[in-house]
Amino acid sequence: MRKSTPEKIERKPDSKFGDPLVTRFVNNLMFDGKKSTAYKIFYDAIDLIGKRTEEPGIEIWKKALDNVSPTVEVKSRRVGGATFQIPTEIRPDRKTALGIKWLIMYSRRRNEKSMSQRLANEILAASKQEGSAHKKKEDTHRMAEANKAFSHFRF
Repeated sequence: MRKSTPEKIERKPDSKFGDPLVTRFVNNLMFDGKKSTAYKIFYDAIDLIGKRTEEPGIEIWKKALDNVSPTVEVKSRRVGGATFQIPTEIRPDRKTALGIKWLIMYSRRRNEKSMSQRLANEILAASKQEGSAHKKKEDTHRMAEANKAFSHFRF
């Protein structure tokens, strides 16, 4: 058992928007330590969103991230030989982490030409409460709702 909780790492804000959440997103987007490439992909996607919607792209990205972040999830718990899916609340840090991971994962699965176009289209879809990442959130919530009867087994 741990004696103390580890300290949270303070992420530096990015250079363009001055937001540590952007840095966190780019760190998840990055492959093979190529952070400058990941920043270029992210900034190109934000610029594409801004051109298409005539609104600041960063605001739409934040709205999309809020729309994709789940509030409850199910965790497996063995009780007397049976495994139950128990719905649990998600802490805010994990909520944003899941939203970021789902946005990136489902944008990589899209069929557009470049990664920045895929990311832009997934963000636009998520801001309108559509797209694969938003569907994943809905499925997670639906599963938690279906297993609400087992919530008394919470740990």
